[in-house]
Amino acid sequence: MKSNVIWIAMLFGCLAFANPMSAQSPSGSVNITDSSIVKTKTFLDKMQEFAKKSAKESTDDFEADKVAMAQLKVISEIRLTIEEAKGYLKRGIDTFSMYSKITTLKSNFQIASDGVLINTGSTQTYRNLASTKRILRELLIDAKKVRNVLEKKQKEITFYHYKIDSLSTAKELFVFPKDSVQTMDYLRTLATAAVDVGPVDSTLKTANFRVQKLLNNYSLLISQLQNGIEQVENFERIMANSTTGREIPNLWQKQLKSRPISEIIRFSLSKNMLTLRFYLSNNAGKLALIVFLTILSFTYLNALRRIYISKGLIKNEFNGQLAIRYPALSAVLIVLSLFQFLLISPPFLLSFIIWLICCICLSIIFFKFITSYWMKVWLTMVGFFILASGGNILLQASRQERWYMITISILGALAGIFILKQKRNLELREKWISISIFIMVGLEVLSTVLNLYGRYNLSKTIFVVGFLNIIIAILFLWVVRLINEGLLLSFDVYTVQDRKLFYLNFGKVGNRAPSILYVLIVLGWLILMGHNFPLFEYLLKPVLDFFISERTIGNYTFSINGLLLFFGIMSISVIISKIVSFFTSDDHLVGSKAENQNNRGLGSWVLLLRISILTIGLFLSIAAAGIPMERITIVIGALGVGIGFGLQTLVNNLVSGLIIAFEKPVNVGDIVDIDGQGGTMKSIGFRSSVITTWEGGDLVMPNGDLLNSHLMNWSLSGNRRRLSITIGIDYGTDLQKCREIIISILEKEDRVLKTPKPAVNFELFNTNSVDLKIQIWTRHLQDNNPTRNDLLIAIHRAFNNEGIKIPVNQQEVYLHEMNKPLARVNGDEPGDA
Repeated sequence: MKSNVIWIAMLFGCLAFANPMSAQSPSGSVNITDSSIVKTKTFLDKMQEFAKKSAKESTDDFEADKVAMAQLKVISEIRLTIEEAKGYLKRGIDTFSMYSKITTLKSNFQIASDGVLINTGSTQTYRNLASTKRILRELLIDAKKVRNVLEKKQKEITFYHYKIDSLSTAKELFVFPKDSVQTMDYLRTLATAAVDVGPVDSTLKTANFRVQKLLNNYSLLISQLQNGIEQVENFERIMANSTTGREIPNLWQKQLKSRPISEIIRFSLSKNMLTLRFYLSNNAGKLALIVFLTILSFTYLNALRRIYISKGLIKNEFNGQLAIRYPALSAVLIVLSLFQFLLISPPFLLSFIIWLICCICLSIIFFKFITSYWMKVWLTMVGFFILASGGNILLQASRQERWYMITISILGALAGIFILKQKRNLELREKWISISIFIMVGLEVLSTVLNLYGRYNLSKTIFVVGFLNIIIAILFLWVVRLINEGLLLSFDVYTVQDRKLFYLNFGKVGNRAPSILYVLIVLGWLILMGHNFPLFEYLLKPVLDFFISERTIGNYTFSINGLLLFFGIMSISVIISKIVSFFTSDDHLVGSKAENQNNRGLGSWVLLLRISILTIGLFLSIAAAGIPMERITIVIGALGVGIGFGLQTLVNNLVSGLIIAFEKPVNVGDIVDIDGQGGTMKSIGFRSSVITTWEGGDLVMPNGDLLNSHLMNWSLSGNRRRLSITIGIDYGTDLQKCREIIISILEKEDRVLKTPKPAVNFELFNTNSVDLKIQIWTRHLQDNNPTRNDLLIAIHRAFNNEGIKIPVNQQEVYLHEMNKPLARVNGDEPGDA
């Protein structure tokens, strides 16, 4: 608009200047004078000056407009950032909980340090060092988690603070309009923005200061925890290198340092409970797996018990049936004893709880099963074990504890000697128990000697191991016995085993468990005993490093532990899949025909369940082994090539198995006829299915052939099949009477359905008889042959009573002799023929 005004003004100037400049002569020609030239030049100079001035003013106005727009943009961004910062601050930074957390961490650090870093007492103990290191590691992990959160919060606060500062110092904000009115409006806008920025900026600075203070506290705590762990590891190395060295004065000498036993008990309980809490929270998944396996084992043993009760096979004394005497207790005992090894380096308190639960379960199982003498021996050993474990919970040495250990050791050794002198080993169900008692006596005597001469840590370890070895030995021996009994009991009732489903060679299972199980018992015993020695951890570390360390072949990185996990998870998936098929195919788990009928529809669903189990197992094993997915695509591509060249039949059978699973033309337990071969569907697998024929053999049929053949499924129609019987009646018999007799017989037979009504019709005149055809429906296909048999007997008896004859086919033979008249064999006159 302004430029248009300028150009209009210039145009009017040109017009005004044009009139005086030109003068016309009387003849009509133009007369240009010197004065006109001067005036024209002057006009042009003024126009040039006017144009420059106008251009400068236009440029200044344009720059002012740009600055104004930039100012508006910066102020808008400042206000938007302020609102975002307010929202962030309104959500809050929970510094209070973080202060409470660090207070808790420091308190736990004090508990963990007691007896190791502070209040050291007379000597360091292995149990105290192990508990302290475990707690410090957990505290370090928690402290680092909080520190990471604080660092993230600080970055967010710094971001908002930096953004507000950078916008507030933008150079566009310090350019003021030339117009005084605009300047005042702009200053008011800046004042409003400054009022908004001030509190937010101050709050951000305060929040940043608090976070930084917390960060400093957590960093200091983390440094202290790391230093504490290094000191504990140094103590452990020293202790491992001087296992048999003297640590404290002899028992009859004066102790250099002493601490009240009440303080030792108090801090020991606090540290043990703290260690247990951390371990349980970190291993919740493994504990849940143990609970699941316990429920699974109980379900299996309880099913065995119900079967034996239903068959009346339960013995009063449960000799050979102890595993199903108390299924719940047996399941807890077996699972806890075997799967405690899933818990890597558990705290002693957790191990003690597990062993105590197992002892209680076995004691109840033993009640009135073993002799009263050995029951008392068992309870005595359990008592000594509890007393020894109670002493092992104490984490710092004291003279009172040393006398306690000596007293229990001497009493235990004397009790063991007394038991061995009784020579009642013949009453033992497991002979190895006497060996563990002999070991206990030797260990307790050794513990007493070491305790007297100041070898406190080694003495205490041997003191606990002596009684623990008896408990573990008895538990493991009886767990193996219960497992063996469970297998034998299964062999007696599960009679439909199949190698395609889940096969156990029970013929090799005798009254004594296999030797491999006893080898595993000794190995497990050594591991549990070794956990109590400080040297064991250092010997075990290279083995663990061997399994954990990564190896590289080409571009693929793997570890032995990952490979073992892969094959382990896949093996477990296959076993579970086969167990599912085994149980769903066994008739002993079905209580009635109605339940059997209901279970027949499970076959296809079982196949889908097995596929799901294997698929989940495959993905879990791949994830556990850390195999990258691009490797899997290469394998799938290779399989595609293999399928294209030579695996069409295999893939066809696998796809046919899926079609059977979804369409369900046949289920496990269905009665079928396939190309004239009849039988019962035993199982439906991935590649093939099994049909038990009427002759007793198992017909293995690929799923592709099963779908392509002419399949007659009698179970789809309710397991009914029409039965036809044809009877020949003599020509001289009253046919109506015969029909009435047969109808009355059919009406009395319960297996013959009344609807549809039985049909008794005369079919044709045969050579020697009138053929009568009986057509009936039975309640079940399996009733056809017994019903046919009973009906034929009843009809034959009724016909004999009524004098009705069933003719027999007769043949007449004629003999012809040359030059002699034709003679009939039966004595008839010649020529009758």
